[in-house]
Formats: sequence, C-alpha cells, structure tokens
Amino acid sequence: MAMSFEWPWQYRFPPFFTLQPNVDTRQKQLAAWCSLVLSFCRLHKQSSMTVMEAQESPLFNNVKLQRKLPVESIQIVLEELRKKGNLEWLDKNKSSFLIMWRRPEEWGKLIYQWVSKSGQNNSVFTLYELTNGEDTEDEEFHGLDETTLLRALQALQQEHKAEIITVSDGRGVKFF
Repeated sequence: MAMSFEWPWQYRFPPFFTLQPNVDTRQKQLAAWCSLVLSFCRLHKQSSMTVMEAQESPLFNNVKLQRKLPVESIQIVLEELRKKGNLEWLDKNKSSFLIMWRRPEEWGKLIYQWVSKSGQNNSVFTLYELTNGEDTEDEEFHGLDETTLLRALQALQQEHKAEIITVSDGRGVKFF
C-alpha cells in the first residue's frame, strides 16, 4: 500500500529554501519545515538519518526548482525539531540524528492498544515479533526501529503496563 507524498505549497516556492531574516516569517517558515520533515519521515518510516543524507534527500533538495536548503539552515530546522522533542542527536558532532514523528510515549500507547485489542495481555513477545511479525503487519508500529521501540516499551514499563525481559534469542517484552 504505497502512499504518495503531498508536498506543501511552500516546497514549490523558491524563497522557502532560504531562511528568512524577519522573525515572524522565519518562525512560520521553521514551523512549515518541521511539519514537512515529520510528515516526510513518517510516510517513509524513516527514523534516523545523517545531516549529509538529509541535505541530499528530496526533503531539503528540490531538484525541479534547483534549490537546496543550505546545511547551516538544515541544522537550524533540526535543532527546532529537537526543542519540540521530535529529534535526538546521536553523536556529539550533530551529524546524525533520530527523528521521532511520534514520541516514545505515543508509540507505547499504540502498541499497548494493539495488545489489548488483540487480547494479548499477559503475553510475551520478542522485539522482532512486535515490529516484524505477521500479526502486526497492519499496525503503524510495524517496521519501527529498535531504538524507538525500546523507548516506547520503557515508557510502558514506567506505567507498569509492560516489562522488558531477556528471552533466549535476545530481548522481549511481557505485557500486563
């Protein structure tokens, strides 16, 4: 079920690729960039990236317009996402990042809703089964990267809805 991506109108507007000096205009522009990054990554189920990959991706590089957001501006957009809790730097140099179009608590809630809905409370799953198993193919968390999954499960663990455990072939989780 491949969905096509709907680019916002700003993406076809060349000045969008230059951060604007006016404070109000810049805030609206940054909000539009943040929304675009989250929507794009969500559709493509992309959860981590390097700044260089981001710069070359269609996200920040409109080939049709021959416009590319400069790397310094990309860093500003990414930092804005970090302030909002949607991004975490994976290294000190800020060259790679984890993008969270849903916060770990939200993923945890989705996973727990599936567990409850499918009557699987008090069941044990491997992490692989949760994100790659046939039973979860139609769920939004299917294909979720392990780092984000673990954070979601840690959030559930804090709410006493799950416990992360060690199973024979790695890690697993028991839901309550």
